[in-house]
Amino acid sequence: MTFVVPAADGRELAVEEWGEPAGHPVFLLHGTPGSRLGPIPRPMVLYQLGIRLISFDRPGYGRSDRRIGRAVGDIAADVRRIADFLELPEFGVLGRSGGGPHALACAALLPGRARRVAALVALAPAQAEGLDWFEGMAPSNTREYLAVRRQGELVSARLRSVADRIRANPAQHVANLYAELTGSDRRVVGDGGMRRMLLETFQEAFRTSADGWIDDLLAFCAPWGFDLGDIVVPTMLWHGANDTFSPAGHSRWLADRIPNSTVVVQPGSAHFGAFNVLPDMLTWLARPVEAPWP
Repeated sequence: MTFVVPAADGRELAVEEWGEPAGHPVFLLHGTPGSRLGPIPRPMVLYQLGIRLISFDRPGYGRSDRRIGRAVGDIAADVRRIADFLELPEFGVLGRSGGGPHALACAALLPGRARRVAALVALAPAQAEGLDWFEGMAPSNTREYLAVRRQGELVSARLRSVADRIRANPAQHVANLYAELTGSDRRVVGDGGMRRMLLETFQEAFRTSADGWIDDLLAFCAPWGFDLGDIVVPTMLWHGANDTFSPAGHSRWLADRIPNSTVVVQPGSAHFGAFNVLPDMLTWLARPVEAPWP
């Protein structure tokens, strides 16, 4: 059931809980575009792992109010607010795709609260020195990020039009997405349950507008608002070697700059392979801080 938590500035944050109510708390930060609805592991898997999974719509998505001009680092204050509301002194954080940079923000800015953090198929900062940011990226994603970098908020009108089409026919969006996928990603998205979750999360993401999507892309292309070198908590970086949405070189670059990090680049996997490793990542997030991977 969805419930609302008031942010420090009065905005409303739409939150969802899954799994074992008395289990180890883990925040799941959704992709771009995405929503609190997932995709998530099956409830039985969460119960077996002893995980209390907490997801929420980032500002501008689903039922959460927009925060104009937000930086990636601003997510930490919202996570802290929800954790305080739920009376959680400590928790793990897992971010997938567009949620990855936001998870790293929690690692850097909430070191006393976020005990362990995992970022799956994450992007590196747009200003990443020494990284060819677009190497290995699909042409459609390259065009999208270049448009944001060059046009900034002028790209908003096009994204709103795309969001309207997705809201009206999310199944067609998933079909269009499928056409661009690698073979390994097609096997993941070809699962009936996964397709249903993707339909639900895309439709909910654009429930009222494209604001969350627009603000995510602008935030990724601007300074993130924190220093990767400040991350001191155990941090796991996972990437599929064949990812063309956010290439694996991004996680390798991040690993070189995050002191207490482990990077896993999995051969034969790509972007949506992150869903298959969620149970392993949740297991790692629930372990004592000093326990190594895996």
